Amino acid sequence: MRSKSRTPHRAVALAAVAALGAGLLAGCADDSEEPGAASAGGKDGKDGTTVTIGVFGVFGYKQAGLYDEYEKLNPGVTIKETSIERVDQYYPQLLTHLGTGSGLQDIQAVEVGNIAEVASRHAEKFVDLGKAEGVDKKSFVPWKWAQATAKDGRTVGLGTDIGPMAICYRKDLFKKAGLPTDRDEVGKLWAGDWQKYVDTGKDYMAEAPKGTVFVDAAGGVYNAAINSNAERYYDKSGKLFHKKSPAVEEAWGLAMDVIEGKMTAKLKQFDKTWDQAYANGRFATVSCPPWMLGYIKEKAGAKAEDQWDVAPAPRPANWGGSFLSVPEAARNKDEAVKLAAWLTAPEQQAKLFEKQASFPSSQAAYDLPEVAGAKHAYFDDAPIGKIFADAAQDIPTLVVGEKDQALQTAFTDVGILQVEQQGKSPGQGWDAALKNIDNALDQ
Repeated sequence: MRSKSRTPHRAVALAAVAALGAGLLAGCADDSEEPGAASAGGKDGKDGTTVTIGVFGVFGYKQAGLYDEYEKLNPGVTIKETSIERVDQYYPQLLTHLGTGSGLQDIQAVEVGNIAEVASRHAEKFVDLGKAEGVDKKSFVPWKWAQATAKDGRTVGLGTDIGPMAICYRKDLFKKAGLPTDRDEVGKLWAGDWQKYVDTGKDYMAEAPKGTVFVDAAGGVYNAAINSNAERYYDKSGKLFHKKSPAVEEAWGLAMDVIEGKMTAKLKQFDKTWDQAYANGRFATVSCPPWMLGYIKEKAGAKAEDQWDVAPAPRPANWGGSFLSVPEAARNKDEAVKLAAWLTAPEQQAKLFEKQASFPSSQAAYDLPEVAGAKHAYFDDAPIGKIFADAAQDIPTLVVGEKDQALQTAFTDVGILQVEQQGKSPGQGWDAALKNIDNALDQ
C-alpha cells in the first residue's frame, strides 16, 4: 500500500488507515459464532504452539483484533507477527529463505505483483491451500483465486484484500468548475471509458478554481486505466508483450493527454508533496481503491470532511491485494493452514474491512452487514460497500507476469515522471521506460 504498485505503499497507506482506528466505516456487527474456527485441543494446542506470520507493512489483522480472537478460540495457540515495512525488501528475503529452506515463517504473505513468480517457479515449496479444510474456492472472486493457482492446479495462496477502483473527487471544486457534484451524476460523466474521464478533466480545467488541477498524477491515471485490462504486460500465453500491448498503449496515451492538457499536479504518489497537496486542496480527483480512503482522510484533514466523495470508476479495475501462503518447510504447518484459512474466511475479511478498510477478496463477504451496509462518514456517507462490491464483481482476471512490478515501475516512475516533471517528450519518456525495463530483465 511506494511508487511501484499499491502494495509497495502498503506500509504508508495502511499505517494511515490503522491510525484512524475503529469507526472508519459505518456498518453493523454480527455477533454470531465464528464459523470455521479451529477446534481447541489436539497435539499443537496442548503443546502450546506459536504460529509465526511474516508480512510487509500493515496487514491489519493485529489492529483489528483478529489474532486475539483466534487465540481465544484456540487455547494454546499464540500468534507472532513479523513485519518488514517495504515489499521490495521483504520479497527478496522470502526468496532467499525458500532457497535455503530455513528462516521461513509458518505463514508468509505474498504481494500480488509477486504471486505469479511464486506460482510458476516455487509452487512446490508451498502447501496447496485449495485442499485445506474450511477453504471454499467459490467464496473468493474468481480472478483472485486464479492469480495464486499454478499450472498443475496447486493453490499457493489465499487472497486477503483486493483493490477495486473508484474515483474520489472534491465536490466543492467540481461545483466551482460547473460540473455536477452528485456521485451518481459524476459517475455518468465517465461511465465505461477512461477517455471520458480525461475529457471531464478538460471540462474541469476550462473553469478550474484558481490554483487547482483535475488530477494528482499522470502515473495514477496510467495505473488505473491499465488495470482495467486482463492483458497488460503479458499476454494470456504468458509471453511478454509490453512494447505492443494495447493496454499499455491506451494507458500511456491517457497519461500523456493529462500531461499535455496541464491537468496534473505533477506529483509522485505517496511522496510528501502529494500528502501536502491533499491538505491544500490542490487537485480535484484521484483514482481510489478502498484502502486509499483512510489515507485521504488523514492527509486532507478535518477541514475537507464532506468535500470529498466517491463515484464509480470508468471501468472496473484493481489496484493492490495480497495472499497468505504456507511454506512446506513451515515448522507448524498444520496449525498455520488452519489460521490462514480462518483469517481469509468471509467473516474475518468483513471484520477487517469494517475496522481497517481492507476490501474483501471473498465475494461471500459482500452480503455480510459489515460490507453491504458500509458507509464512510468523511466522504458524505458514500455507500462504499456497494460501490466497491459492484466494482469487484466485474474486474477482469488480470494476467500477472513474473516481472509485473518492475514493468509497472518503469512506466510510471521513470517514463511518465520524466515527461511530467522534467519536460521530456512522450517519445523520450517511452524510450527511457523501455531502457529501464531492458535493464531490469537483463536484455
